[in-house]
This record gives sequence, C-alpha cells and structure tokens, in this order.
Amino acid sequence: MAGGQERILRGRIRSVQATKKITRAMELIAASRIVKAQQRVTAAQPYSDQITEVVKDLAAAGTSNSPLLVGREVKTTAYVVITADRGLCGGYNAGVQRATEGEIKKDVLKGSDYAVIAVGRKAEGYFRFRGYRIAKSFAGFSDNPTYADARAIGQWIVAEYEAGNIDRVELVYTRFISAGSQEVVQRPLVPLDRDTVEGGDGKGTDADGTPADFEFEPDPSTILDTLLPRYVEARIYAALLNAAASEHAFRQRAMKS
Repeated sequence: MAGGQERILRGRIRSVQATKKITRAMELIAASRIVKAQQRVTAAQPYSDQITEVVKDLAAAGTSNSPLLVGREVKTTAYVVITADRGLCGGYNAGVQRATEGEIKKDVLKGSDYAVIAVGRKAEGYFRFRGYRIAKSFAGFSDNPTYADARAIGQWIVAEYEAGNIDRVELVYTRFISAGSQEVVQRPLVPLDRDTVEGGDGKGTDADGTPADFEFEPDPSTILDTLLPRYVEARIYAALLNAAASEHAFRQRAMKS
C-alpha cells in the first residue's frame, strides 16, 4: 500500500473513532436526561388531573359563556406542532411533521384554512421551507420546557381564538409511554371538549372522599372563566413535557445506532 493511501486510511480511522466517542457521549447524556424528563412528566400529572376535576365541578355548578367552551363553525384550524430545536434524534421530528402535514392537506382539500404554530426550530424550518403558513413560532426550550414556556404559548392561543382568528386548535406531539416506546398523537385543545367539562357534581369532596358542599366566591361561572386559560396552559405544559422526554429517548437510540 502506498504511503499516501495509508495516511488517508489512518485519517479516516481516527475520524470514525472520534465520531464514535462523540455519539457515545451524546447517548449517555440523553439516557441520563430521560430519567429526569420522565420524572417531570409523572410529577405534572396530579396537577393536570386536579385542574380537570375542578373545571368539571365549576362547570356543573354554574354556566359559562367563555369562548373556550363555545364551539363555532370551523374555518381555520391551528396546529401546535411540537418538535425539537436540534437534530440527531432519528425520526422524532419527521413523525410529527408528517402527521401535521397530512392534516393540513385534508383541510385544504375540504376548503378549510389552517395555521401552523411551530414549537421547536425543526418545525419552523420544515414548514417554512415548504411554504406553509406559520402563524407563530416558539423555540429554545424543547429539551427542557418550563411552565412559563407553556404559559406564553397558551396566552397567544387564547388571545387568537377569542379574537376569532382561529376556530379550532389541535396539539400534535410525541407522547412518552416508556423509554422504549413513544407515539405521535393529535389532541384537541381549543375549544374544550364537552366530555372534559361534563361529569362534575358542583360539590367536590372532602379529604376523606365524602361529598362536600362548597360556596363559591365569586360565582362559579366567574371562577371557571378565569380558570379555563390556566387549564389550556396545563394541557400544553403536559404535551411539552411528553415531547421533551420523547426527544431524549429518540436521541439516545439514534446515537446508539
């Protein structure tokens, strides 16, 4: 073997070995973050469950004319597309992007309008490159979202919905089931599904589980109108946490491969 070819081969070997070290380190980092992300998903579940129960009880105790509960003719559907800010995570981003794109094409065929709310730089880049309409972008927190991030998204969505600029909002993200299993899901966000707010008794329960009569101050309708935007934020936060855990799981597998 000529000396020049041998140097080229040795250089390639060193390059592959260096890449192997980098991907191994990224795999270990992702594996360590999965545990923390999964704990955050679990920790947020009681709050999500409790606020749902409170909304049900308030809805049973009073009436509300909040736009978040009142459906209307759907002319424009907004899709909150949650992806990663970075790549190197296998098919994580592609799954959510394809699912959303399929829904948008269905809307266009039916003559309905759409809007994309891109959460994560990969979603923004994908839909902007293909000429889709992006109403709003949020980025910089995909692997470690906070409630403040969910609040910013929720406040924008509620304002746009109440202004009549969008008539329905769908969440599209990757649900975390376990470290080895995740699935792309689509969930309605706004207006709230009637099944969500039905079933309450307007009373609640004491600590021992027995029914308790509550007196609401101010009236239940006013409290419900105030609480509904918080409920929307809680739903978004849960989706962000699931997406973050799924991103780490996908990245661990991709780096291992």
